[in-house]
Amino acid sequence: MKKTLHWIATALALAAAQGAAAENGVTADKILLGQSVALTGPAAQLGIQMRNGIKAYLDAVNAKGGVNGRKIELTTLDDGYEPARTVPNTKKLIEQDKVFALIGYVGTPTSVPAVPVFTEAKVPFIGPFTGAESLRAPFNRYIFHVRASYYDETDKIVEQVASTGGRNIAVFYQNDAYGQAGLKGVEIAMQKRNLKISALGTVERNTVKVEEAVAKIAAVKPDAVVMISAYTSCAEFIRQMKKAGSAATFYNVSFVGSKALAAALGKEGVGVAISQVVPYPWGTAVPVVKEYQQLSEKAGIKDYDFGAIEGFLVAKVFVEGLKRAGKNLTREAFIGEMEKMRDVDLGGFYVGYSPTNHAGSRFVDLTIIGRDGKFLR
Repeated sequence: MKKTLHWIATALALAAAQGAAAENGVTADKILLGQSVALTGPAAQLGIQMRNGIKAYLDAVNAKGGVNGRKIELTTLDDGYEPARTVPNTKKLIEQDKVFALIGYVGTPTSVPAVPVFTEAKVPFIGPFTGAESLRAPFNRYIFHVRASYYDETDKIVEQVASTGGRNIAVFYQNDAYGQAGLKGVEIAMQKRNLKISALGTVERNTVKVEEAVAKIAAVKPDAVVMISAYTSCAEFIRQMKKAGSAATFYNVSFVGSKALAAALGKEGVGVAISQVVPYPWGTAVPVVKEYQQLSEKAGIKDYDFGAIEGFLVAKVFVEGLKRAGKNLTREAFIGEMEKMRDVDLGGFYVGYSPTNHAGSRFVDLTIIGRDGKFLR
């Protein structure tokens, strides 16, 4: 009788432990990750490239046996870059798929509505493809950034324009949380240098209706236009500005989707500038870039991309946290180990976290589109 009771107690304890592990997206041989991004629609290339980069690294880790004996599985859901689809996706990933963490979401308007969902569920949210301050302040212990903020990017852009004598600076921005975040960054950067924005123009998300913005901005004959939107609307804006005779230099923040923008503009893209928050994907000097190139080619992807290398770095940061959290993996253990990561070298790209700062990196570089559609630094 005692043996039977002991066996029942052991079986119940084991079942409870397995149930708890399943709720956390962790089994004896598996870790489940969730992602909601645009795989269709005007911003699809942003989501596809982010997913490609994440998968390239995770596939390589899994090929070597995973982390602490567990392979990592990624479930990616399409939200079309529409907030109304992101929240149901996030709830499904957490409540039905029971993922351990969320990774590589793309966009401010899509990431922000997901915050209450994953925060209440205490699910880590790793490396969103957005530099918006609304995801950084107030501080949220479940969000870990890998990229620099839009404030960092716009400051670098305004500094560049001012250093070349530009004073007449206009802003073209998407009329949503993403655009507002970038606009705020430009305002701060301009105030710092005693400058004022000369004109503003907006575009609605997932549209290319830029005529009104072109009329407003072209009228002030700007030296430069700082642009905070996705590649389809930015390409249309640049084309129409040039048609209107504008001689402005066009600056985009990294979220635009650099290669997609260059492809959309063709010959009209020459000289268009884009700030970057990751190393140059075609370089040979930075170790993590070489690793990205090798693993991308192994995955059959030879067309390198800024968005993909960002996804690659996000996956690398996540895996580093997993390794440090050890075999007895819980979300709390993972968060605790991530917060101990100080100035960690991922191969020439550094990230750091603490219990009060999850910013990750402040790296910003400037690139321009060359005559052959390639990027110059």
